[in-house]
Amino acid sequence: MVSGGIRQSRVGAGLVVAGAVLLAANLVARGWREPVADASGVAAQAAGEPGPGVDVQAAAEAPPGAAAQVAGETRPGVEVLLADSIHLVEGRRAGLVTNHTGIDREGVSTIDLLHRDARLELVALYSPEHGIRGQAEAGELVDSGVDPRTGLPIHSLYGATRKPTPEMLEGVEVLLFDIQDIGARYYTYVYTMALAMEAAGEAGIPFVVLDRPNPIGGVEVQGNVLDPAFASFVGMYPIPMRHGMTPGELARLFRGEFGVQAELGVAPLSGWSRGDGFGDTGLPWVPPSPNMPSVESARHYPGTCLFEGTNLSVGRGTPIAFQQIGAPWLDGEVLATNLNGYGIAGVRFEAVRFVPENPGDGKHGGVEVGGVRLVATDPGYDPTEAAVAAIIEAAALSGDRWEWREAAFDRLAGTDRLRLAVEAGASLEEVRAAWQPDLDGFRQVRERYLLY
Repeated sequence: MVSGGIRQSRVGAGLVVAGAVLLAANLVARGWREPVADASGVAAQAAGEPGPGVDVQAAAEAPPGAAAQVAGETRPGVEVLLADSIHLVEGRRAGLVTNHTGIDREGVSTIDLLHRDARLELVALYSPEHGIRGQAEAGELVDSGVDPRTGLPIHSLYGATRKPTPEMLEGVEVLLFDIQDIGARYYTYVYTMALAMEAAGEAGIPFVVLDRPNPIGGVEVQGNVLDPAFASFVGMYPIPMRHGMTPGELARLFRGEFGVQAELGVAPLSGWSRGDGFGDTGLPWVPPSPNMPSVESARHYPGTCLFEGTNLSVGRGTPIAFQQIGAPWLDGEVLATNLNGYGIAGVRFEAVRFVPENPGDGKHGGVEVGGVRLVATDPGYDPTEAAVAAIIEAAALSGDRWEWREAAFDRLAGTDRLRLAVEAGASLEEVRAAWQPDLDGFRQVRERYLLY
């Protein structure tokens, strides 16, 4: 734990209080009685004895109508910042780590919202993987440039460097982050956040996360926990494949558990609870990367992404990437029958044939493949369990045609033990049992950093 020794700034301290007010109003509106965590990692009870670190009196004195304001709608962190907490960055020169997913409820870009607000000065932009407009393919390096609408410099954090350099932060007095994550360990945006947060800490400037919902829900925590020996940019820290946290909560976890030292504030969501599906929020869905077209694809991604480390297609080059897997030699009918025989709760497998057109991964482009489509019948289903079963069965049906891309698979799996277990003939139950202790441990640690 490193959070206890971190200095709290005017920005950070103010966001704690502002967040407490908004969260308390949200909890009252929803009748919530679970512990609420403040921005320093200390839990306070919504009903009963307050914990240290939350201004419960301020929360109790929230302005009339605050509960009604947050009930029944979800406001992203950028709206909360501008409507309720602008004084926290007022008069400062701000940098913004963002892309095309940083928008308000009306679809207006966070870049434009901040740039036209005279109460602060937006001076620099920083782009993650896929670029500021989200159009670059996975793994494609992104150049720095100039935003044509605002004339602001865009510093690439997926090119020559993945961490803002001191030169990139020159003249910046507060660094903001506003990008939609999808709730899976492999998605790189939260590691861009971690490295930007680290750079801000080294530069002595506050880092503020403008929070967004976890689109696949904040309740389920599933899959294995990464082995730090396999840390990479698709998994920097020991978290599960499906972590069930928002970007703001992850930032708190990274600071509190993994040594990312920074002066951290979170502009919280209002009107969101952990069980909400993305469709419940009323927020527009913007595909966060070229092959993440829908929330349904995101729902399966914590599992099907593992197939990126094999020679099977994950549906890149089709409208439903990550909802299906296949290869030219696979018999989808047999594979679907075998997988449905597992009786995995909340999902069924349907035989499909599809043709990847110009897939970004180069797998089976223009060739008809056979395989299965995963159809979720319960949003809480475990995509990691389904994927392991699919790997076991697809490998068995493929025989000598099955290929691991070993380094890639092990990076995604966060270990070599999953691949070796499948090669050794382990059952799904044996694989799940092996990762359960670490998963249970993570769930306990995670509780300290939840905001909602």
